[in-house]
Amino acid sequence: MNESLTDKLKQLEQKFAAMGQDMASYLEGLLQADYLTYWDYIHLETLLSLQNPKTAYPDELVFVTYHQITELYFKLILHEIDQIASANPLTADFFTARMGRLNRYFTLLEESFEVMILGMEHQQFLKFRMALLPSSGFQSVQFRQIEIASTDFRNLLIDAPEEPEYVSDLYDFLYWKQGATELATQQKTLTLRQFDRHNGPQLIRMADDYQFKNLRHRYQHLDRNGLSTPELAAALREYDWRVNIRWKLAHLRSAVQYLHKEPEDIRATGGTNWQTYLPPRRQRIVFFPELWTEDELAKWGQSAGLPGKE
Repeated sequence: MNESLTDKLKQLEQKFAAMGQDMASYLEGLLQADYLTYWDYIHLETLLSLQNPKTAYPDELVFVTYHQITELYFKLILHEIDQIASANPLTADFFTARMGRLNRYFTLLEESFEVMILGMEHQQFLKFRMALLPSSGFQSVQFRQIEIASTDFRNLLIDAPEEPEYVSDLYDFLYWKQGATELATQQKTLTLRQFDRHNGPQLIRMADDYQFKNLRHRYQHLDRNGLSTPELAAALREYDWRVNIRWKLAHLRSAVQYLHKEPEDIRATGGTNWQTYLPPRRQRIVFFPELWTEDELAKWGQSAGLPGKE
């Protein structure tokens, strides 16, 4: 028998013995098992069955499929953030490499918005969107999880009191809630009420869990101990810019494409006031304020270029 194969069998025997298992039984199972196929591995039939338009308009398939693809990228982004949050010890090289992945994902997400901006007929969208009320992309809980895992919770708040410090008492001051509040009455839209009822408790738990392991906290720990690098700081700046300026500007372009109409803009499907909510210069959300100059922060979101490099 090949020496390499013999060595691997010995390693397998040791592995199963350590677990109190019989290797021969597992080898018998391997003999009986069928070969793995690509379509079974990625559950292709299930995946392709998940696109279920609510109308007969052809371009609704584009709309629902695009949003599902976006949510899969969000899943990968959260996967990378979790690796950074959990790494022990965390090194600048590991942190920088994972931030490179995050920036690539958001680059792809931004570029993919052309599918939404240019890939649907305007009149079809205005028709099928009415069958989707009150659902909205605003209700993407994964994007809210990305924000919470990226920075200190207070960096996501507007007009929050200094006290109390409990996340549950600060939840209603999250900046994005203003985007789903009726401007005239200051009442929550049904879109926001649905979202809070379904996701509020888990977001509060996540904010508590990430209090001392969000991306900003992990960077500050390295920096305080002299372990940060210019490359890591640059990657974090790019991430801040891509998430809080470029991604949101792409979303804004899509809204303008389909919802801007003279003399009055069309309301988004969930009743969100997208005109005041989406522009990053109005949101002014910054994950890593210590990495930007006062001038850069003052001009935040006023242009699409990376601050300091326009």
